[in-house]
Amino acid sequence: MKRSILALASGAFILGAAEFVMMGILPQTAAAMNVSIPAAGHYISAYAIGVCFGTLILVFGRKVPPKNLIILFMIIALVGNTLSTVAVNSPMLLTARFISGLPHGAFFGTATLIAKTLADKGKEAQSVSMMVTGQTVANMLGVPAGTLLAEMLSWRVAFGLLAAWAAMTMLLTLAWVPFVPPIKDAGIKGQFRFLTHPGPWFVLLAVFCGNSGIFCWWSYISPWLQKTGGWSSSAVPLLMVLAGFGMVLGGIAGGRLTDLWKPAATAALSQSIAVVGLLLVFLIPGNRMSTAMLTFVLGFALFFNSAPQQLLMVQAGQGGGELIAGAAVQIAFNFGNAVGSIVGGAALTATAMNYHYTGLSGMPIAIIAVMFLITYTRRYETDTQAMERTREVRV
Repeated sequence: MKRSILALASGAFILGAAEFVMMGILPQTAAAMNVSIPAAGHYISAYAIGVCFGTLILVFGRKVPPKNLIILFMIIALVGNTLSTVAVNSPMLLTARFISGLPHGAFFGTATLIAKTLADKGKEAQSVSMMVTGQTVANMLGVPAGTLLAEMLSWRVAFGLLAAWAAMTMLLTLAWVPFVPPIKDAGIKGQFRFLTHPGPWFVLLAVFCGNSGIFCWWSYISPWLQKTGGWSSSAVPLLMVLAGFGMVLGGIAGGRLTDLWKPAATAALSQSIAVVGLLLVFLIPGNRMSTAMLTFVLGFALFFNSAPQQLLMVQAGQGGGELIAGAAVQIAFNFGNAVGSIVGGAALTATAMNYHYTGLSGMPIAIIAVMFLITYTRRYETDTQAMERTREVRV
């Protein structure tokens, strides 16, 4: 891996860990802030809202060199996680989580552009996937580690380490990421011109629906593993590592296949794997082996489509909207997370907490994602383009 991509992956790691670690330490933060578990769930929502508002940084920072933007994003992450570490009440922690989320979508849009620009010819998707690997490694190692730190020491230690990681990433970016010129200044309106075409909407809706489908199940994976699979609560962090391992392999595989084939077709394949996995969550009675297998498979599917979808959107935004287009993927991703959690929760309520129905509730939504991507690939991707990509990789 190029050192420049490693620096970007380090940034993806800190943002991925900051986003998901709260799910593992929610009981401890609720107790410390003297709020209920449902009220503490707002700390997750505050981060997601920050992701959406953070896109405005790109609107007004379009003339800034991408490398400088990455450094700015790490400064914001440093501030947000430091405030989380020292939060003394719930409003302060909510504010800190909002700040922590601000750089998330903007970072991935900018990092995708840099990774694509610095990639060897024909390996753009692999370069993007290696950057995204930082986020998947965060899910495999960072989130379980943060959960253990909260149990053994304090939840504040987890945020303190994330703040230190952001500072380290700033130094790596300064040392290893070369200068990349700013994107074409198309003005404020010009940055959003790509949204006047139907193609990008197919991709964004696929991201939204695909994530909504998987998060109907993923949001409740811990009780699902225990109630359906028979795992003890102490085994759940290890199974989260297994899910994260699937995410890492899925991200790498998705990047390689995208360079050899069609990006939207690759993403459609990923969403199809998710559909099958969610159906099996519903159909299989459940035991330790089956739940562990599905945890790995659905983790694989969740990030198998990251590189192709990010690449499709950056390409769609060419001419001044690349950064906004790349960030839009993360906005759709986070909206999907929120909606999936609501739909999955409603399914549990309606079925007297039958965790098999988290899979059934998510499957139809994931099927819609497959349909959007199939429509895209049939309209906009040709076999000739796929053959040309193959020749580029072989060269």
